[in-house]
This record gives sequence, structure tokens and C-alpha cells, in this order.
Amino acid sequence: MKKADVFLVNSLEFKNQIKEEYDLNAKCIFNPLNKKKINKFSKSKCKNYYENNKKILRIINIGRLTDQKDQITILKAILLIKNKINFKLLIIGSGYEKEQLLKFIKKNDLEQCVKIINFKKNHYPILNQAELFVLSSLFEGLPNVILEAACLKKFIISTRCPSGPVEILKNGKGGFLYNVQDHIELSKKILLYVKNKKNLKRKINLNYQNLKRYDFNKNINKYYYLVKKFI
Repeated sequence: MKKADVFLVNSLEFKNQIKEEYDLNAKCIFNPLNKKKINKFSKSKCKNYYENNKKILRIINIGRLTDQKDQITILKAILLIKNKINFKLLIIGSGYEKEQLLKFIKKNDLEQCVKIINFKKNHYPILNQAELFVLSSLFEGLPNVILEAACLKKFIISTRCPSGPVEILKNGKGGFLYNVQDHIELSKKILLYVKNKKNLKRKINLNYQNLKRYDFNKNINKYYYLVKKFI
């Protein structure tokens, strides 16, 4: 790393970690977020996975089915509240943990309220059908899927994992945060959201406004001028 001209990271939290662990002054450029593209693709025709039932809480998680994404914590959380609220959870992703997740769903009679579908390149119209996005990751860089959920004005509950979620959600001002692998805390956050939907709209709006930091053209230009220095 010492031979590199520049060390680039995609979150301020990651930048601070690099400084602390390796004493390197990294440069941060956020992942470019193309809001126009996301909004356009979110309007594509798509099967309704929630069956137009607005009386249920429409929950979604998008990510690889791996240890890192830790979707089992979401399943454990909803198991605790399945008799308290009406909901449907949709998990979009593929990976080696799929079999274990399906076994948990079947064993705990969650088949009527949980569905796993394979990853889709254009997942935006499905995300747009949801109401609540949950990120359960053990670690990230800067999770694009949170930015996408914020762009489509979904309420977000995420782990406090390194790095990105705390930064994107402004330490909880733009959504709820819970400790990694704490399914009990997550279940409480979901219930808290259900009981306070109207009051929590301000968090959704704040999160949407904060997306200015990730503006596509702004961050693409930062990449351009950085590369130009070395040409």
C-alpha cells in the first residue's frame, strides 16, 4: 500500500479505520448514486410480491445469501413477532446460505410470511413495493442497497456494522440502527416502527435529503479529476 499513489475508500468511517490501523491518509469518494436511473427502473412492470395487501408490513432485504449478510438474524427477529403483527418478508439474493435459511423458514412455520427469490439485476420495482428495508450485514464497505432504499423513500433499519450504515443514516437520524446479530433488538425496532409510522416519516425525508452527498455526477467528477492527476 505504501507504493500506491493514492489509497481510495468509499466511506468516511472506512477512511478513519485505515488511518487508525495502518496510519494511511486515504481519500474518500462516495459510491455515485444515480437517483434518476433508480427511479426510472423502479417503475418497470413487475410481479407484485406483496399482493397489494396494504394491511401487512412489507419488509425487504436484498443481498447475497452468505455469512456476511446474516439474513438468519432477520428470520430470528420476525419469529419473535410473527404473532404480534401481520407482515410479509421478501429476501432477494442467491448464495450458499439459501438452504439453511429455507430450513429455518420451514422448521418455524414461516412459509406463509417469508419468501426468498433469486437476485434480479433490476430489483428496484420490487424494492419499491416494500415499505421497510432491513440490512443485517456483519460488515460492509458502503452498502449501495441502503442508498437505493433511501432513494425510493423506504424506512431503513440496519446494523451498526462497519462501515457505512451509521454514516448513511446519520447515526440514527435517518433510520433505526441495531447491534450486529442482535435479533431481539431488531424485533423491537420493527415493532417500534409499526407503532410510530407517521412520526417516523421525518427520518425518511431526512435520509432522502442527505443523499446529496452521494450524487452521481458529483462523485464521478471526483474520480475523473483524481485519475487525471496521474495521466
